[in-house]
Amino acid sequence: MSWDSVPWFVEGSAEHSAQIARLLAYNSVGGAEGVIGPNDLRVRALAAPGQQVEVLTGACSILNRAAGAQYEAYAGRMISIDKIPIAPTGPTARSDLIVARVENPYQLGETWTQPSNPATGPYIFTRVLSGVPAGTMSVRQIRPSDSGIALARIDLPPNTASVLPDYIKDLRKVARPRSEERTFTIIGYPEYSYLDTTDGGWKNWPERATWSVDIPEWAVTATVTTNLSGMRLSINNVYAHMRHMWNGVAGSTSELDDDGGTGLRRADKLLADTYAIPAAWRGTTQTLKLQAAAFDPGRLDVNATTQVVVRVLFREAPAQDGA
Repeated sequence: MSWDSVPWFVEGSAEHSAQIARLLAYNSVGGAEGVIGPNDLRVRALAAPGQQVEVLTGACSILNRAAGAQYEAYAGRMISIDKIPIAPTGPTARSDLIVARVENPYQLGETWTQPSNPATGPYIFTRVLSGVPAGTMSVRQIRPSDSGIALARIDLPPNTASVLPDYIKDLRKVARPRSEERTFTIIGYPEYSYLDTTDGGWKNWPERATWSVDIPEWAVTATVTTNLSGMRLSINNVYAHMRHMWNGVAGSTSELDDDGGTGLRRADKLLADTYAIPAAWRGTTQTLKLQAAAFDPGRLDVNATTQVVVRVLFREAPAQDGA
C-alpha cells in the first residue's frame, strides 16, 4: 500500500499516525516555521543583568528535519518564562545561539535520550548552542538536521559575566506574518488650497489630507506611501518640503524642487515612510495627515484635478516591546 492508510480524520477505532498529525501541523501554517505571535519566545536580559537570560512565553512551529520526514511540523508552546544560564567568557569573545528544539528519540536516525516518563516528556527544550560562528542567524547553518528554530544570538565580549540587552540579537521570525492594507483617496479638491512662503513653516497641507487610521492589534510596522498627482505650481520657482505626520510622529522629509519660473505647470509627488508601531498604538485609531512647508517665492496649490492616494500597509513581525 502506497498511502499512509489512515488520513486525518477517520471515525471509529481508526488509529492515526504521528506522521499524519505532524502533517496537519505542517499544513496549518503552510509549511512555515517560526513563532506564532510577534511577542512569542522573545529572549531578553534580566532586569538586573546577570549570567542568565529569560525566554518569554509563546508558541512556535518547528519543521521536522529527521531523516525521511516530509511535510511534517511540530507545534510547541511555552507556558511560563524560561530562565537560561549563559556561561561567562574568558579572554576571547563568544557567540551563543538560543534555540527552541524538539528532541524526539523515536524518529529514525535520531539519538536523543528517551525521557524518564515517555507520556509527559519533555520533548521540546530551550537550548544554548555555545560558541557558534560570529554572525550565525539560524540553526540550519550549524546543525542542519536539528528540528529547531533560532530565537536569539548572544554576542558576548571578552571577560563578561553578565548579559546586557545590547548583547542580544533577536533572530525570531513569525511563521505566517499577517499583513493588511488600507487605502485612502481624495479625487479632486472643490476649492483651491494654496501653499506659499507666507504660511511660515510646516502646516497641515493639503488641509483635507487627514485620515483616521484603524491600526490592527497585531501590527508591528506600517509602510505609508502617498502619491499626489496634478498639483499646480505658479508665480515663481517652487521649493517645498513635504512629510507624513502620524499621531504626532513626523515621517521623513521629502523635497519638491522646481525651477519652472513664472508659468503654470503641474507636478507629482511621492512620499514613503516605514513606521514602527508602538504597543500603545495597536488596536487604536490614530490620525494620519500630510504636512508641507514652502521656501521659494512660488506658489503650490491643489485643485479640482489633483488626486491624492494614501496606502498604509500593516505587517506583523517580531516585536521588541513585550506588549
